[in-house]
Amino acid sequence: MGEGILQASRQRRGLILDPRTKLLLLLTVSTFVLGGLGGDRLPFLVPILCLAVLALFLTAGKYRAAAIYLAVYAAANLAALLLLPRLSGFFYFLVLGSVGIFSRVMPGVALGAYVVSTTTVSEFTAAMQRMHVSEKITIPMSVMFRFFPTVGEEFSAINAAMRMRGISLGGGSPGKMLEYRIVPLLTCSAKIGEELSAAALTRGLGGEIRRTNICRIGFGMQDFAVIALCGCCFAAVALSYLGVI
Repeated sequence: MGEGILQASRQRRGLILDPRTKLLLLLTVSTFVLGGLGGDRLPFLVPILCLAVLALFLTAGKYRAAAIYLAVYAAANLAALLLLPRLSGFFYFLVLGSVGIFSRVMPGVALGAYVVSTTTVSEFTAAMQRMHVSEKITIPMSVMFRFFPTVGEEFSAINAAMRMRGISLGGGSPGKMLEYRIVPLLTCSAKIGEELSAAALTRGLGGEIRRTNICRIGFGMQDFAVIALCGCCFAAVALSYLGVI
């Protein structure tokens, strides 16, 4: 597997952020958007954080992902405003659940995908070492950073192979589509996990001697801007509970 497949290219990552900044932003988005911190007190915080996720996709040149994210998020909010007041019974709960998933869960998932696709394993490992995180946490997460992109590549290859054989959902053989795509993907996923775990240990992770890293990470102006955004969100909530705002 080439390094270009497993690690993000620096030229395609757009705004270069320190891995610790990305993790802080991910925690902030999960807390406010998914967790609902602030609630009705500060309703403007959730749209701001969701727009920040969109901005990161745009700076990284992921225009297709940004368009899908914006369209789904806007559709979910429009459905909440226009459809929910007019529905009742089963359809009300069906639309309510869909709106909750796409408007609350999707921003965190999208940001997580951005973090994985724009952070190299070396950068992540160096950041964990700077924060003195135990290797019991660092090693599984380092494997995860390689696992999902690799599985994505394998899934694309399986899809291409099945299309060449005329096996697709629209070809009248949905049973074969499940059998010939999902089963190979599960088999490949198990094998990839074992290989990546062995590769991580081979590279020195988990050894008794502290592993060195030549990857340079650090905070820049863009990191301070994102950290300030996260800090302002938490400060606004604290001030709201104190009755200042």
